[in-house]
Amino acid sequence: MSDEPSVSTDPTLSDQSQANAATRRKRRTVIGAAAAVIIVLAAAAGITAWATSDEPGKTTAAADDKTLTVALQLFPDNLDIRSTAGAALDQTLIDNVYQPLVSRDPKGKILPGIAKSWTASPDSLTHTFTLFPGTMFSNGDPLTAKDVAWSINQVTAKQYKDYQALASVESVTATDDQTVVVKLKQPDPALLYTLAGRPGLVFDEKATNDPKSTAVGSGPFLVDSFKAGATLTLTRNPKYWGEKAGVSSVAFKLFSDTNAIVNAVLDGSVDVAGIDPNLLPKVKGNPNYDVVTGFASDKFTLAFNNRVAPFTDLKVRQAVRHAIDHDAIVKAIGAGKTLYGPIVDSDPGYQDLSGLYPHDAAKAKQLLAEAGHANGLELTLKIPSFYGTTIPGLLTSQLAQAGIKLTVTSVDFPTWLKEVYTNHDFQLSIVDHAEARDFSNWANPKYYFGYDNKQVQQLYQQATTATSESAYASLLQQAAQIVSQDAAADWLYNPTANTAVRKGSPACRRTRPARGST
Repeated sequence: MSDEPSVSTDPTLSDQSQANAATRRKRRTVIGAAAAVIIVLAAAAGITAWATSDEPGKTTAAADDKTLTVALQLFPDNLDIRSTAGAALDQTLIDNVYQPLVSRDPKGKILPGIAKSWTASPDSLTHTFTLFPGTMFSNGDPLTAKDVAWSINQVTAKQYKDYQALASVESVTATDDQTVVVKLKQPDPALLYTLAGRPGLVFDEKATNDPKSTAVGSGPFLVDSFKAGATLTLTRNPKYWGEKAGVSSVAFKLFSDTNAIVNAVLDGSVDVAGIDPNLLPKVKGNPNYDVVTGFASDKFTLAFNNRVAPFTDLKVRQAVRHAIDHDAIVKAIGAGKTLYGPIVDSDPGYQDLSGLYPHDAAKAKQLLAEAGHANGLELTLKIPSFYGTTIPGLLTSQLAQAGIKLTVTSVDFPTWLKEVYTNHDFQLSIVDHAEARDFSNWANPKYYFGYDNKQVQQLYQQATTATSESAYASLLQQAAQIVSQDAAADWLYNPTANTAVRKGSPACRRTRPARGST
């Protein structure tokens, strides 16, 4: 609960895999390439960072002793990335401490990870990955294909986070120390994308550490210290098998709200920080920082609890959607794009669905009357407190024009996770769904939305077994249109990412090609 993919001329997925195998891309050392709130915003503008030497394994003296301080507004309660939900773990640990079998750039393009190349059989049912030689874990243990196979198999066996994404996998085996073979039950056009996320992370089978507070990974950084919900410090991994990190450490710090983050930029206590669009004028005048605008895959979603009244009534859901003025929301936020469906314009399956529910307060009133609420309707909105008051305030006034009285309850994030996400105790909620390509949530009736449409589930299942990108996208497009027509939720907007980066910071440097790349 962020990235424009490369344009495809619709080759088969097998052809795409072979093309990837023929290209040796540089292995980047990144800080939070998957971060949704802070770092991916920077990464989208090329601020991925760190290696500054022309010689693999070395860094310049100037960067060698630097600490980069990164502001976050969400923070993990523990470090067990296999079992614990939340984007904060992806932001801080993936590609920094733990590495996936393959990686992806900020635009969703698949790149080498621990695997330097891969091929697919003509029927797309067998994928063979060849690992970089000399890879090792931070404790000095060699990283072999057996570790890769064990790690991926454990995701399914233990039902770790996102294990459902591996439903197509029949077996994962190591045929020698540097070769992993993944056999599928049916074609899976999202396999590589999946293996670039949590399901593809590689762990040391022999490690005995407590994953909630420590980490044994293969990435360019180690976990130096961790205080749940407060701070996380990474230090350079001296045993890293690839190109060494260009800073000695990275300090992630939690800030209570967007104003606190801006104040940290103004007093110079952070190097990288995501900035609320409404607060940009305060930062743009600071001569010590550059403001970088990037893309985000975030979908700020007004979630309906489809399991409970009155949202079991289609007319009520439609009324709420017609009552919302999306253009006004984007204007108030100060940046971003309107969004009328569950897929952003950079992901497969996007289409413009703005014509389904245009802002029309009179239509909303009519639908409410038809649903038996001619005298109005009272609804409750439960939101995480760090989202502030701008959107809830707008929704309160907009819904009031349609005869809906909205009562807003703001709770801390752990409470939101328990009450809304886990116990489904809500009518309306707002959450930023930051993960790209997350349409599977709408095909999962057990998800907190409670949306259950068999046709959507069938279309999604067909999409996940498509053998071409165009077929995959077309099926998702059909499913997404049904979800939007059903008014399963309202998608408030797709934000524009603004990141303040200290001038001269190591975050402004680009990596050099790693060994074996061209």
